[in-house]
Amino acid sequence: DASIFSDQPRLVYHIDDYAVRALTQYYSHHLKDGDDVLDICSSWVSHYPEEFKGGNVVGLGMNEYELSQNKQLSSYVVKDLNRDPIFPFQDESFDKVTCVVSVDYLNQPLEIFREISRVLRPGGECIISMSNRCFPTKAFRIWLQTNDLEHIFIVGS
Repeated sequence: DASIFSDQPRLVYHIDDYAVRALTQYYSHHLKDGDDVLDICSSWVSHYPEEFKGGNVVGLGMNEYELSQNKQLSSYVVKDLNRDPIFPFQDESFDKVTCVVSVDYLNQPLEIFREISRVLRPGGECIISMSNRCFPTKAFRIWLQTNDLEHIFIVGS
């Protein structure tokens, strides 16, 4: 149960420094000032560039303390997407949706991606970042039984 894992705040990076820099650099080319952004599976850090001046930047995650420490968010919602994958937002509310190294922990990924599609504005982007590291007790079975290349195909399908 992911909620048990998320009960304790973990103010640590789940990717190494090089990956953090690469992700932040990627975001610097894809997030535009004024963009309304939803960060799903959010935590204490979203890895957006420091100079990014988003519009409505919302974190959707499981640990209230971690979310409260994220200085890049305008607001946040505490919710376990594995228990209820429906996002509490109106249709076409966001320009971008991000998810940092957590897609492998979602046990209803099709429903989540339908929700991402629903809340994105026309022409919006979903940016999913993945790592080859995970918490095996949290990841779903197929993720543990496949390799890094196959992970791309799982998310892409």
